[in-house]
Formats: sequence, structure tokens, C-alpha cells
Amino acid sequence: MKRHISSLKNRAALWLWLLELLLLMLAVAAAAWLRFMQDSDSYLFFVGTAPIRILVVAVFITTAMAAFGLYQVHVRHNRMDFFLRLLLSFAFGGIGLLVLYYLVPSAYIGRGVLALALMLGWVVVFLLRLAMQHLGHSEKFRRRVLVLGAGQNADLINSRLRRRSDRRSFSLMGFVAVPGQPVLVPNALSLEPGVGLADLAQRLQVHEIVVALDERRGGLPMEAMLECIQRGIDMTDLSTFFEREAGVVSLSIADPSWLVFSGGFDHSMPRRLSKRLFDLVAASALLLVAWPAMVVVAACVWWESGLPILYRQTRVGEDGRSFELVKFRSMRNDAEKDGVARWAAADDDRSTRVGRFIRMTRLDELPQLFNVLRGEMSFVGPRPERPQFVDVLSQDIRYYSVRHCMKPGLTGWAQLRYPYGASVRDAEEKLKFDLFYVKNHGLLFDLMILLQTVEVVLFRRGAR
Repeated sequence: MKRHISSLKNRAALWLWLLELLLLMLAVAAAAWLRFMQDSDSYLFFVGTAPIRILVVAVFITTAMAAFGLYQVHVRHNRMDFFLRLLLSFAFGGIGLLVLYYLVPSAYIGRGVLALALMLGWVVVFLLRLAMQHLGHSEKFRRRVLVLGAGQNADLINSRLRRRSDRRSFSLMGFVAVPGQPVLVPNALSLEPGVGLADLAQRLQVHEIVVALDERRGGLPMEAMLECIQRGIDMTDLSTFFEREAGVVSLSIADPSWLVFSGGFDHSMPRRLSKRLFDLVAASALLLVAWPAMVVVAACVWWESGLPILYRQTRVGEDGRSFELVKFRSMRNDAEKDGVARWAAADDDRSTRVGRFIRMTRLDELPQLFNVLRGEMSFVGPRPERPQFVDVLSQDIRYYSVRHCMKPGLTGWAQLRYPYGASVRDAEEKLKFDLFYVKNHGLLFDLMILLQTVEVVLFRRGAR
């Protein structure tokens, strides 16, 4: 069963957002009732005149929660991490509301109501998330999955989705070996169909069968699979299963036919127009906010190491076309005086003092906003690489060139999900996430990545 970006997990995140939006609106209404409980006329006047103001509070808070990664469908937070992120979300959301009230006084709901609403809202959301975490540990709320195959491909589920947090949306019922194919999974997980695949699946109350054979030619039990479909049991390809559960395209098992027929790769005119509009709005808004910081960074770069302030470097963009990427210079002028391209390294001795700081805080990348405005880059997409590295990576890594079917991005899914890469091995791991984005990109996905990039910058993850 194919899953696009609107898969079960993403729909669950959308429903969670809507539920928390409603609960926060109720928290504001409850705060107003507590504030005006001795004055029913004032309370009725507040409720009758403030539905939009109540919605604005809820939207600001949930947007801050998204920015701190609390709607990520593929990331699990421990209790303390979640506590801090939720606390920061309400703090930053509250600060944003105070700024809004200063700019638009008509949106103001009152200090007492706002303070009570933030406290009540935090408690309600915290208790909701705890209840959901408890329910998520219950077998009753997971999809029961049976794997057809017990060889090398099937065992990838054990090796790559082995942690409990990786299996929060499904329960693995076992592996069904296929005659003539090797069995590599633990014996305790290997099952014998006996009465037939469909009957076994029905006896185990399976919702989904994942097809993970090492060799499909002549090995697929089509009659048994057809019978499963007729009984309402979903059949899912292993590549699609990994794409859905891990948010990656697994290079070792994805074949060209799956990439062709699995859907995605939306390059329709409405999608291209919406992406370009998103790029222009996001880049212009950030440029409007960040220009004072850009002036300060430019002055610091000039003060420490003189001119040039900007560093221009050739990168590979859409359809393999080259363009000049612009950044604030973070390294010495003689960093590559021999003309040999090198990966950036941790604690790179070529970096200046200012350079180390602006690379860590991502301030060095702000001039790329002009690349976005010129249409050479998108705000969200795979990060562009240098031609020298692209030549090597295209030879060493399967499907590497697929990432060039769209514009490179200032930020991207791989930047959120994988730390900074400085080797062929890292590039291969990041490609799994880049291909997932290329297949599943959409306006809501772009917005989610943009908001979660705030978390990466604030917590200094992935920079080098």
C-alpha cells in the first residue's frame, strides 16, 4: 500500500495539531472565565467579541511548537527534552503574541487572560502528550505487521528499525519464510504458514503484510497475496514501508521500478508555482528581519580578515546546471590556495574566529537568500554540492543524480534528520533523506521543514 507524505503518521500529526489548536482555544476561553468569573457581563462581552483573538493565541503557540520540533513524525523526544521544548514553545509563543499586541492593539486579550491561558494551555498540552505516549505503548493502537520473507532484506527491519521508538506505530508479528530463499532472521521470529499465508495473517489479526523477499522472480506467492488483499489485509513493498516508517528512501533495496511506480516527484505547474511563491515570501520575510544581523556580520568579517566579505563558490543546481552560491566568508583567504576542493572538517583550522561563530549559528548562509530570490535555489530542498564532489559521489552512490531533479535548498529534510556530512559515507546517508524529500515534497512539508529549521539553529545541530 503506497503512502505519500499524507501517510498515516502525517495525518496523525495534522489531527494532533487540530486537537491542540482546539484545546488551546478552550484554554483561552477558560482563562477569560476565570478572570471575569465575578463579572458575567464582561465575560460574555469577551467571548462574543474575541473568537479571532482566541484563535490567534492558539495559532501562535502551535506554530512555536512546530518550530521546536513537537510535530515531527519521525523523531521521538525523551521526557525532559519534551518538557523543555514545550516550555520554550509557550515562552516564545507568548513573546510573539506580545509583539503582535504592540503592533496590532486590537488583537490584545489582556495580561491576566494571556497569563492564565498560557499556564492552562501548557498543562493541557502536556497532559495530552503524556496520555498519547501511554496509548502509543499499547498494542491496541499499533498496526500489526507480518513480513513476507526472512532473508537479508527482511532482516533490515530488525537491524534498522530495532529500537522501540522506531516501532511505535506498528507491532512486528513475525517473518514468513519463502521456500528456496535463505532464512537470516532469528528463529524465534520465523513463522511457518502451515494453513496458508492468508489464514495465518487472519489468525494473527494482521493489518498489513510487508513484502521483503530477496528474490522476487518466481518467488512471489501471488495467489496467497491476492487472497490476503480480498480479506482486507494491506500489502506493502519493503521500500514503501521504510519510506513511511523511517522517512527515508533506502538505497540498498529501492530499485528503479519502485522509484518510477511508487508515486511522488510532483513537478506539476501548480506545485512549481506554489513552491516559487513560497520561496519568494519566505526569503523576502527573512531578509527583512535579518538584514541588521547581515550588516553586523559583514563588519565583523571585514574587521578580522579584510576583504572580500562574501565568498562565491560554484555549486551544482537543478538539472545539473552550475551556479554561484554566495556566503559570508568564514575561512582564511588562502583556505584552498592549491585549488583542491576539500570537505569542511570539525574544528577546521582554516576557519577564522568570526567564521567559526557564523558557521555554528548559520549566519554565514544568509546571503544565499539572494540565490533564492534569483531563482537559482529554493528555500527548501537538497543542499547543493560542489562539482568536484558531485562527480565523485555520482560514481560511488546509487541514485545520487536524482537529487538534481529540483532546485537545491537553503535548508532541507536531510539537514533536519542527519548531522553535517563530510565524507562519501555521510553523503550516502543524507541522500536517503534527500530522495524522500524529492519524492514527497509539498507546500505543507516545506512549511514544516522551515519551522523545524528554527530548532536546528537554536540548538546548533548539524553546523560545522
